[in-house]
Amino acid sequence: MTQLRLVTLAALLCSLPSADGGKVLVFPVDGSHWVNMKVLIQELHSRGHNITVIRSKTSWYITAESHYYQSVTLDISIGFDEKNMTQLATKMVQLRRDFHNSTAAFLKAGEEFLTVMHHTHKSVVDKMQEIFEDAEVMQFFQEAKYNVVLTDPCFGGGVLLAHRLGLPLVFNVRWTIIADGHYTVAPSPLSYVPIPGAEVSDKMTFWQKLKNILYALIVLNNQLIIQEPLYTTFVHRHFGSDVQYNDLVQAADIWLMRTDFTFEFPRPTMPNVVYMGGFQCKPSKPLPQHLEDFVQNSADHGVIIMSLGTLVGTLPEDIAEHVAAAFAQLPQKVIWRHTGKRPSTLGNNTLLLDWLPQNDLLGHPKTRVFVAHGGTNGLQEAIYHGVPIVGLPLMFDQDDNLFRMTARGVAKVLDIGTLNTDNFLEAVKAVLYEASYREKMQELSRLHRDQPMKPLDRAMFWIQFVMRHKGAAHLKTHSYKMSWIQYHSIDVIALLLVSVMMMSLLCILTVKCLCCKVFGGRKEKLD
Repeated sequence: MTQLRLVTLAALLCSLPSADGGKVLVFPVDGSHWVNMKVLIQELHSRGHNITVIRSKTSWYITAESHYYQSVTLDISIGFDEKNMTQLATKMVQLRRDFHNSTAAFLKAGEEFLTVMHHTHKSVVDKMQEIFEDAEVMQFFQEAKYNVVLTDPCFGGGVLLAHRLGLPLVFNVRWTIIADGHYTVAPSPLSYVPIPGAEVSDKMTFWQKLKNILYALIVLNNQLIIQEPLYTTFVHRHFGSDVQYNDLVQAADIWLMRTDFTFEFPRPTMPNVVYMGGFQCKPSKPLPQHLEDFVQNSADHGVIIMSLGTLVGTLPEDIAEHVAAAFAQLPQKVIWRHTGKRPSTLGNNTLLLDWLPQNDLLGHPKTRVFVAHGGTNGLQEAIYHGVPIVGLPLMFDQDDNLFRMTARGVAKVLDIGTLNTDNFLEAVKAVLYEASYREKMQELSRLHRDQPMKPLDRAMFWIQFVMRHKGAAHLKTHSYKMSWIQYHSIDVIALLLVSVMMMSLLCILTVKCLCCKVFGGRKEKLD
């Protein structure tokens, strides 16, 4: 019995945070978003903080057991679901192939995306309602005495829970309900700040500005389709009829943006926005021996890496055949993450893998080109290691991400709907043999690395800052509490206009009165 008590006591002592550590409640988003959230969690753990992660019973990426955190498993939706996302990816690839033959296919793709997003957000809100009504669960969170909530606001569960618990809030953010996070927190003049999806730069012609405004209206409409019937009703019920969901989002203490200005176009920002683009990037480690041998066999030609992310391991068979046939005509070695049927056109120079160490391969000196779908994590690793890109965007923000790379001259992008052996081979050869692609990407890499503090260290500083000071109120603007009229000073402008009009009218009446007296007096004398 005594031994059991000692073991129990030791376990309790080990679970306590260090003297300088804090207690962090993490409400993540599953899928690829978890990949970068996990980097922050591991670093927080290494600095002595105690981490609790909320996960779903049916979690896709987030394991119940970890050396870095303790988990709370709830019957809750925390964003992307493996089955639904895999089905959506497959469907979107097929719809992209139909885009050029049918406008209806283009509209269908947009409808499909909105339907999935609406369903996922509804699941999040419904489960949060159950949690808020579960007195035992809420008591557990309140008694835990957390110092801060760290969440990804792509879905709203973490935002709602943090405000219900009255805790400081830090975002690991790129998106908030379909829109880029900047458009929620920072001024975004449409004359030079591109809307993601519009595929325009910060230097717009008149017609590009018109396109940018139209896309802004579409994004606003899509946000309202999801936000109004789901989040607004929930927020009014639990936080008051005068509170809007965006009020809760904009009240976050720190926004850790998963981007920087080697990726973003120049734009206004806010004091509580902290840029940590590339925080998950790190120097490459040695490859497993079999991969190192394969890479070294490329001699001076080098290696091409191809990976289309976690959702698309398998391309449609005919597209895979085109890709394999193009690779077979190159002298380079190719390492391709492909989980589908082995293409019949596959050359001896191509190695198929179910999984590949992407960061380590991108950091290898023999890597020449990265064929990628355009996910943010992969693009930032390519920037970090200075590897130019051939892009095959599939869905979500991938088209916009790759457009930014194209605008900087470091990528060549193909539409998967029109891909064939010839145009794919032409694109790969262009990036391989036109020196400007590699030179410009290596310059981006130098710019990204040339900063006084590593992005991950910067993120850690601000999370710990919020814990030390119980928030960052002095960095937050209260503009979100203003009405549209107040924000744009319409009331002040109206008052000034009325004042000018009144003074002008008074001047006119005064002049008219004086004229009447002068000319009226002369007329009387003449009479």
